[in-house]
Amino acid sequence: MSAQRKVVVVTGASQGIGAGLVRGFLDHGYQVVANSRSIQAEATADMQTVAGDIADPAVAERVIRAAVDKFGRVDTLLNNAGMFISKPFTEYTQDDFNRKISLNLAGFFYVSQHAIRQMLKQGGGHVVNFTTSLVDQPMKEVSAALASLTKGGLDAVTRALAIEYADKNIRVNSVAMGIIKTPMHAPETLDFLASLHPMKRMGEVQEVVDAVLYLESAKFITGATLPVDGGAHAGKW
Repeated sequence: MSAQRKVVVVTGASQGIGAGLVRGFLDHGYQVVANSRSIQAEATADMQTVAGDIADPAVAERVIRAAVDKFGRVDTLLNNAGMFISKPFTEYTQDDFNRKISLNLAGFFYVSQHAIRQMLKQGGGHVVNFTTSLVDQPMKEVSAALASLTKGGLDAVTRALAIEYADKNIRVNSVAMGIIKTPMHAPETLDFLASLHPMKRMGEVQEVVDAVLYLESAKFITGATLPVDGGAHAGKW
């Protein structure tokens, strides 16, 4: 067990942005605990995986316990796990609602509680939430009321927790993303998705990783929501 190097917990870590975050933090010398429902078992000197649904309170507790048991601490929690369902508001189903609430909110709530408890014992830490620029700048072309409902909650609680724990040396920030180029997007949709950003392109996974690493190093920033969205937050163009 090492208490010297910093330790980051990444949820939704098996692919896309989550996998990029794992690589980015490993490259910066962090020890990593990576979680997702489908992640493959792996244990090395620098990384431990924990499979399971982070919306399950028992899984959330197990993830943080794994970090403490293996590495001795939790310095940073990246609440990356989430889902996006775009539909007209009246076409959302009860299942859509329950799934979004479960992953986007419960998946943040339980693991953040456990992580912050550990950070209080250590004397500090950093939590980063992942939201969407649609919270502040809705688009007519993208029906996303459930994203606004759930990710808007994360945007608000970022500021609430930042104030609550500012004097405990625990920072809480968010990254509000535009549409990031990952394998989840069908090739035939890429041109349309690019057109939704003022910069006329989609974001790259590495650009999200760079933003998170910036927040990680910017020790006087807390309660902030950093847009990584090609300018979409600035308004309709």
